[in-house]
Amino acid sequence: MAEQANDTGTLYIVATPIGNLADISQRALDTLAQVDIIACEDTRHTKKLLSFFSITNKTIALHDHNERQKQEYIAELLQAGKNIALVSDAGTPLISDPGYHIVSYLRERHLNVAPIPGACAAVAALSVAGLATDRFTFEGFLPSKQGARQKTLSALANETRTMVFYDAPRRAIDTVSDIVETLGSERKIVIARELTKTFETIHSDNAGNFLAWLQQDANQLKGEMVLVIEGAAKKAHQLSEEAINLLRLLLDELPPKKACAIVAKQYNLNKKELYEFALSCK
Repeated sequence: MAEQANDTGTLYIVATPIGNLADISQRALDTLAQVDIIACEDTRHTKKLLSFFSITNKTIALHDHNERQKQEYIAELLQAGKNIALVSDAGTPLISDPGYHIVSYLRERHLNVAPIPGACAAVAALSVAGLATDRFTFEGFLPSKQGARQKTLSALANETRTMVFYDAPRRAIDTVSDIVETLGSERKIVIARELTKTFETIHSDNAGNFLAWLQQDANQLKGEMVLVIEGAAKKAHQLSEEAINLLRLLLDELPPKKACAIVAKQYNLNKKELYEFALSCK
């Protein structure tokens, strides 16, 4: 376990496997075996993992419905020098899983919180999607109702970063239909289903072709799913040649923000658009 900053205990945020148990790290196992208490999203689920690795530590439930009620109790345990591990059912806690409120509460009180990194379904899917990874946004779970889902997707229609979502495979056909309607049939998407498990499937295509693929294989509507969507194409800069020439000259002498501010004022242009262009010139 990590060295503590003071005499109080530490809350360890411990990532656990998303499928294949061999993906757990030795550091995670050591931490789970050595802490005083393991706080679990679902104690029944976590005890199966602990049993597999012959770990018998005490567990308590810490989930969406009791997290705020338990935060003072957890803080008191840490102040008494107890070490606690926080785990979700799978993957990295807090990433669309419980834990944010308790971590925020503890950080505000300057208590020790330390990460034990490991599996995360969103990052695992992104790493094999074949879409741009230099800039991406994690959007969590898509809404289950069609109207809300379409509203969410429409709001992201001009997002140029790769987008990562969690969704239920049983809704995959409806979700892809909504992508076609809101983002267009040519938008490239990747579905990563049952990652690290026996029936792992990673499939990529444009949204229009995806519908036929899903409809032909009912097995693709089972399990757990990460959806990765290609970002929108960047719009061409609508800048005059005169403004571009002045900006290039100023960039040789001034910081980008200052140079962009001068050109924006001179030609009544959008500073953000100018700044994006300035960065592309480097």
